[in-house]
Amino acid sequence: MPNSLPTLSVYRGRFAPSPTGPLHFGSLVTAVGSYLEAKSRRGEWLLRIEDLDPAREIPGASTAILNTLVTLGMEWDGEVLYQSRRNEAYRAAFEALEKQRMLYPCICSRKEIADSTIVGMDGPVYSGTCRARSVPIEDSAAWRVRTDNYPVEFTDALQSRIQQHLRADIGDFVLRRADGIFAYQLAVVVDDAEQCVTHVVRGADLLNSTSRQIYLQRLLGYSTPTYMHLPVVVNAVGEKLSKQTRAMPVDSSDPMPQLIMAIRFLGQTPPKELIKSSVASFWKWALENWKPETIPRKKCEFADIAYGVNTQARRQLLC
Repeated sequence: MPNSLPTLSVYRGRFAPSPTGPLHFGSLVTAVGSYLEAKSRRGEWLLRIEDLDPAREIPGASTAILNTLVTLGMEWDGEVLYQSRRNEAYRAAFEALEKQRMLYPCICSRKEIADSTIVGMDGPVYSGTCRARSVPIEDSAAWRVRTDNYPVEFTDALQSRIQQHLRADIGDFVLRRADGIFAYQLAVVVDDAEQCVTHVVRGADLLNSTSRQIYLQRLLGYSTPTYMHLPVVVNAVGEKLSKQTRAMPVDSSDPMPQLIMAIRFLGQTPPKELIKSSVASFWKWALENWKPETIPRKKCEFADIAYGVNTQARRQLLC
């Protein structure tokens, strides 16, 4: 449940789920990791609902996520920020980049982009077709930001030194879609800056997005947070847990087994008897014994009970 926002602390972290479904084990791991990193440092833990795209949102998912976090004993600081209410802030940043002549309209179809012979870190690299030609400014155009090939480097707290050359590895990327929706890359940069986020703890599936965000931070004059990308929970065939891979929701009626599994996944070693304790006792132990240096330094990790906590899994935790 929310706390009143205290004076700005040295450490300011956040958890930013998308309301595309209820909280599952994969998102729980990210929530627990970001929460423990913030609270063990006596910092603030902010909550942001990334509901930019109404077509992907499941009705009631935002409320369900908040209720689950409350049941799990995770207290956030300040008011919840909803991206769906922040179009004016994103538009202001967009216009600032436009004044720098860093944006241009693009009318290339998805098929044209998919047919690119250049493949980068996240699939086909946009070749810059519309950058070099005069495109009529119309409602059906997407808007891209001009990139360059100067290296963008950062040191991730878990994944070591990362370097990307955006034009070669990614290409000019979209900041506003053809349907008028601002892209995640712009929204997250604006929100992190406005919320004064100092540390970003999230899944390693977003590692390749970080250089794009640092690039935008530099263009907009924002400071760059410290990043930690946790291993992503995958199923037996290597798929990230999601609604599409039928990941089971966190069971709010019995939170302890799932909390124990989450910190074990993050390399922590809770005592066996902790599962019989209360949620408050769990967090007391976890905060006093949190060791980020023992988190697996991997981009993904298989969890054999990632689809939910069943009776057999509970017995394994108790043994």
